[in-house]
Formats: sequence, C-alpha cells, structure tokens
Amino acid sequence: MDSKAVSWLNGFVGVAIFAGSLPATRVAVLGLDPFFLTGARAVVAALLAASWLLIGRVARPQKSDLPSLALVGFGVVLGFPLLTALALQHITSAHSIVFLGLLPLCTALFGVILAGERHKPVFWVFSVLGSALVVSYAAREGLDVAWQGDLYMLAAVVVCGMGYAEGGRLSRRLGGWQVICWALVLSLPFMLVMMIWFWPASFSDVASSAWVGFAYVSVFSMFLGFVFWYRGLAQGGIAAVGQLQLLQPFMGLGLAAALLGEAVNASMIWVTVGAALCVAGARRFAS
Repeated sequence: MDSKAVSWLNGFVGVAIFAGSLPATRVAVLGLDPFFLTGARAVVAALLAASWLLIGRVARPQKSDLPSLALVGFGVVLGFPLLTALALQHITSAHSIVFLGLLPLCTALFGVILAGERHKPVFWVFSVLGSALVVSYAAREGLDVAWQGDLYMLAAVVVCGMGYAEGGRLSRRLGGWQVICWALVLSLPFMLVMMIWFWPASFSDVASSAWVGFAYVSVFSMFLGFVFWYRGLAQGGIAAVGQLQLLQPFMGLGLAAALLGEAVNASMIWVTVGAALCVAGARRFAS
C-alpha cells in the first residue's frame, strides 16, 4: 500500500470514529451539563494521553511548539466539544451532523492560512460545492426553527477546522498521536477547573446511556480518533485528506437513526450523498 493510500486510510479511520461523536454527545447532554461534560471528557482523555507519553518516554515539545499546541487545544479540546454540546441542547444529532459537511472547506482554508498548502482550482470547486450543499440544506430546513443550535454548530465548525489544520501541520514534525497527547496535557489544568466548577450536585438522575455517551467521547472522540486523524493529515495533506470529513455526516446519520431512533429525512440523505461525491472529486484533484 503506497503512502497516499495509507494517509487516506488513517484519515478514514479517524472520521469513522468521529462519526459517533455527535450522537454520543447528544445522549450525554441529556443527563450531564455541557460545561461539565466538556471538562470531564478532556480530563479523562488527558490522563490517557499523559500515561501514553510517560510509557513511551516521549521528549517534551519545544517552547516554540506551545502556541501551536494551545491553538489545537482551543479548537478541538475546548471549542468544538463545548459548542457542539451546547448546540445539541437545541437540535437533534441528525440535524447537527449535516453541518459537519462544512468542515472540509474550513479545514482546507485553514490549511492554506496556517500551513501554506496550495491546490488546483478544480479541488476548490469540489470543496466549495460540497459545503454549498450543506448550507443550502440548512437554509431549506429553516434556521429560525433552532437558530441557537445552528449558530453553535457553525462556530464549532470554524474552531474545529482551525484545530485540525494546525494539528495536521504540527503532526508533520511531532507525529500525530504526540500532537493530540500534548494538546490534551497542556489543556488539563484549565479543563480540570472547568470540570470541578460545573460538578453536578448529584449524579443520581444520570441515566446509564449518558455515561456510555460520556465514555465514548472521552476515549474515542477526544483521544483515539485524533491519533489516526492527525497522522492522516500529516501524511496526505491537510486539505486533501480533510475532504474525508464530507463522509462523516453520512456515517453519523446512520448512527443517529440506528442508535437514537432519530428521524433522517430524504434531504439529509441527498445532501450526504452529494457530499460524498464531492470527496471523490476533491481527492482526484488534490495536490
């Protein structure tokens, strides 16, 4: 298997893991406060990351890497988890998942800004087309129905794209799993304070399903998924491999319907199919 295929395989595994994030978060926020959930999931993931770093006796990052790691932490440790948790108090996971179709374009743009990547014009045509499908879906569904949730999701996409691009850039030198591990460890003091500050008075009313969702986003979404994802971005290019995120809504909708029993309408399906075709086109013309 050539290096390009390996990079896309790693990226695909990461996307497949991330596909369960929003359904799991939706289940978790039904019983847990969004701010507590965001802090607690990061603390669990950071403890796993610290253990991995200690076992591997990994050298500390250079001081010059700290601003980049802080940017990654802001985007994917704090920003995206918190904003999506807040969004899922207002909208279903099926509705929120479609907005993830904007992530590839956002990641690609930040790849240009932060990592200096360049791609053929046709690549941008497919990338913009895939994102336009998502925007048109949101407009058709009606932003006024749950505008708070939609705005939270749009903000989440922006900060996540930034975190993905910066993490992918840094992974070229530090390695994929080292980047997310150090970003989690660096974020630990702040996230620990957040967890304690929003600690619930009682956990007696928290359903077991909420704890399952919490476990998934803590171990898989916040840690293991990034090991594969950043490795794929570093190997195959931020914007190119980032187009795989257009497949995430399709996977997520299936999980939302199968596990949560949420309604998946024809519009959602057509948008995700169209987005998947845009992935194929973007991959064909990526530099």
